[in-house]
Amino acid sequence: MRRILLLMGSLLLASCGNVGVEHYARERPSLDLAAFFSRPVQAWGLYQNRSGEVLKRFHVQIESHREGQRLILDERFVYSDGTRQQRVWTLEPDGPMRWRGRASDVIGEARGEVAGNALRWRYRLDLPVDGKHWEVDFDDWMYLMDDDTLINRSSMSKLGVELGQVSLFFRRQP
Repeated sequence: MRRILLLMGSLLLASCGNVGVEHYARERPSLDLAAFFSRPVQAWGLYQNRSGEVLKRFHVQIESHREGQRLILDERFVYSDGTRQQRVWTLEPDGPMRWRGRASDVIGEARGEVAGNALRWRYRLDLPVDGKHWEVDFDDWMYLMDDDTLINRSSMSKLGVELGQVSLFFRRQP
């Protein structure tokens, strides 16, 4: 019973004070996802656990191209411990200012909404952890700072309990 009450309390707290993407509708510059990823992009990031300890640092090289309406993002990660990972996203418009996407380690479909300079991107990821696989939820918030800089802050959770945060800084290349 105590676990159920703790879980319910965590879910209630997680839902309080959530700002919707429409809050950023007047912010500039406006984020055009396809335009931002029209050139190669590099990103630098880190993962922090709940206590704020940095557990992983990483660099990402992103190449992209269009296939009709689809935007394909090929992300190649190199982590501070030397491990490498690749994720290829296939993104498609899903109505005005909305996107949906798939990748091999994404469970189901990712959903995103854009307003002003912001994108909110939510999905469930099959995350390998110490030889096991965890299904974790990501709530990504991306903010376009200028034509070439995008900042991303993600909350990673399982069963409504936050596991940690991912921070990423994207920079378009010439």
